[in-house]
Amino acid sequence: MLLKAKIGLLLATLLVPDPIPQYTSDARLRLPEHYRDWVYLTSGFDMSYNPPMQMGGRHVFDNVFVDPDAYHGFLQTGTWPDHTMLVLEQRDAKGKGSINQSGNYQGGVAGIEVHVKDKGRFSGEWAFFSFDEGKTGKMRPLSDDCYSCHAAHAAVDTTFVQFYPTLLPIAVAKGTLSAPYQKESHAEK
Repeated sequence: MLLKAKIGLLLATLLVPDPIPQYTSDARLRLPEHYRDWVYLTSGFDMSYNPPMQMGGRHVFDNVFVDPDAYHGFLQTGTWPDHTMLVLEQRDAKGKGSINQSGNYQGGVAGIEVHVKDKGRFSGEWAFFSFDEGKTGKMRPLSDDCYSCHAAHAAVDTTFVQFYPTLLPIAVAKGTLSAPYQKESHAEK
């Protein structure tokens, strides 16, 4: 049984395409085609980093995936290696369907963003890309609030590891929590 599991993991690793970020000639990021085969980190429901927003009754799930090489690098070091890609997939929440009588489940994709670490390409090492309905995403301007928010509140390397329950203990053990996050989390206690 253990041998079958090891063989399955090896095959899955071999079948997942190379996760190095790919860019178009006009500096757009190509959406990693098989990101749903990557490592699943977490899901959130109606999360917002701003004061309560008027969503007009709309609810969303956020799912986060990371490329396998970056995940294994994080497990070893407690920080993200160069060329890490984190995919934030937003899905509409559905409340009625089939036998569901209460609660919510995930519907169609409502949006995709990718957070990329590419030291040779970005002056701040990381960049955010938004995808509409296409296969390529445009880099969000450095003046967008997401950059300053991640710098001020992210637990590790401008990423919200504090919301990834399997990785936060690793960052704590490796001593890689950011000073702003440590100050913020200490103040909450």
